Amino acid sequence: MAEARGEPKVADSVAGASADPTHAAPDPSRRDFIHVAAVAAAAGGVAAIAWPFIDQMNPSADTLALSSIEYDVAKVPLGQQVTVLYRKQPLFVRHRTPKEIALAAADDHASLRDPATDASRVKPGKSEWLILIGVCTHLGCTPNFDGGDVVPDQRYGGWFCPCHGSVYDTSGRIRKGPAPKNLAVPDYKFETGTKIKVG
Repeated sequence: MAEARGEPKVADSVAGASADPTHAAPDPSRRDFIHVAAVAAAAGGVAAIAWPFIDQMNPSADTLALSSIEYDVAKVPLGQQVTVLYRKQPLFVRHRTPKEIALAAADDHASLRDPATDASRVKPGKSEWLILIGVCTHLGCTPNFDGGDVVPDQRYGGWFCPCHGSVYDTSGRIRKGPAPKNLAVPDYKFETGTKIKVG
């Protein structure tokens, strides 16, 4: 009797059955878009949370200010050097004499432990100014210029580290002793004819 009145059969009410044949399954590309959008939103949230922690590891403004210094080399008399503090290390600003420059250039092709020409350690046209990190490359001591009677071999005319006997020439290149490398030349430039900026 139920069939006579046009009521649906029990089989038509089974889960998944559709009375409308035009009703299709969900579009898979729409589902993929929703997944991609959800992942992107989650990644953005993680980045937003993580950024303050990452940013606090950057150096502070006062630290950045100390990472570079300016110095007027005109204050250094010929044949003298000034030691200034740079990144908690001594920085040698040496005003070399023509004799010191000639001595350094003459040894460009000598047998050097850490080969470097004198010209590669100074700025073009400014060979009288030698800027060095004043830290011995052996154990971090501070060498002295022209060690006087203490230096066993004066022919190099440069720096002597009294702690372990490393001898550097007038270009800051290692010539004798245990130090493996030359005195380091920092990154610097001349901002004017006499003002340098280091770092």
